[in-house]
Amino acid sequence: MGTESVPSIDVFLLAENRLLREALAKVLGNKDGIRVVAAVALDETVVPRIKDMSPRILAIDSSVLAKAGLEFIPTVHVPLPSTKILALGMDNNAHTFLRCVRAGVSGYVLKEASANEVAFAVRTVAENGGVCPPSLCITLFNHVASSASQAYQGKAKLGLTRREQQLATMIAQNLSNKEIASQLNLSEQTVKNHVHRMLRKLGASDRLSAAEMCRLEGVVS
Repeated sequence: MGTESVPSIDVFLLAENRLLREALAKVLGNKDGIRVVAAVALDETVVPRIKDMSPRILAIDSSVLAKAGLEFIPTVHVPLPSTKILALGMDNNAHTFLRCVRAGVSGYVLKEASANEVAFAVRTVAENGGVCPPSLCITLFNHVASSASQAYQGKAKLGLTRREQQLATMIAQNLSNKEIASQLNLSEQTVKNHVHRMLRKLGASDRLSAAEMCRLEGVVS
C-alpha cells in the first residue's frame, strides 16, 4: 500500500530586487515540500493576486516593507488569516521586530540567514509555529511582561479591592446584584454594599458607568 503524498507548502514570494527574488525562488523551490507559486515585485496587482491564490505562506522581503510600510501586512493578513506571513531579510532591531509582530507577522528572518534557515522558517510558520532570532526572543518576553505590568498598574490605580474588581467584571457582563450574589455565595445586601463602595471610589453615578470606567482602565476586558 502506497503512502499518501503530503501537500506542498505554497509560497508567494514578494521582493523588489529581481536577482534576490529569483535566487530565493530557486532556493526555496529546490527544498522538499515547498513550492513557490509566485515571485514578484510590489505593484498594484499584488494584493488581488495574493487573495486569489490564498498561499499558505506570504514571504515578504524587507525592501517591500520599506517601500510599502508595515501597514501593508494587515491588508493581506486581515482578509486572509490562514495565510502566514514571513518577513525576510530583516534587521536585528527590537522596535521593528515588535511592530512586525503586531502587524501580523509569524516569522521574522534576519538578512544574514542561510537558505536552510529560510526553508526552516517557511516550514515552521506553515505548521502554525513562530520564528524569530534567539537574540530577539527576550524582546517578546519583556514586551509581554511590560504589558502585564501596565495592566496591573491600571487596576491598582483605581484603588479597587480584588472583590470589587471581580464585581466590576460581573457587572460588565450585565449580571444583576441577585445573580452576582448567587454566583459568589453572598447575600444580595452584601453585594449591594460592595457595589455602593465601588461606585463611591470610582466617582461613578451608576453601575454601567463604573463598568465602562473599569473597561477603559483595563480592569475588565
